[in-house]
Amino acid sequence: MNQEEPNIQKQYYTIGEVASELQLTPSLIRFWEKEFKEVRPRKNRKGVRMFTRKDIETLQKIHYLLKIKKHTIKGAQELLQDKTTELDRELHVRETLKKMHAFLLELRDSL
Repeated sequence: MNQEEPNIQKQYYTIGEVASELQLTPSLIRFWEKEFKEVRPRKNRKGVRMFTRKDIETLQKIHYLLKIKKHTIKGAQELLQDKTTELDRELHVRETLKKMHAFLLELRDSL
């Protein structure tokens, strides 16, 4: 049988996986967990943090606000509480531009 395998995504990610994906340190993620009420990963019986895709998206927003836009923690907290779609749009545009840039570099290298 030659069936296509469905695109299966994990529901929970460890702090190491999240840190690697976002290119952050686990200690920074733990610090942001204390500072931002929006980041509340589940913990298993051993106390290992288990992040959902929503948690990862929230961490991406926090990273964008603190490191790219240079907001203070207080300012980033206020912006996250507003739950504006403008921040989501900015992040979506930024990710799209990164993908286009990578594609163009790949295209250039193949020529």
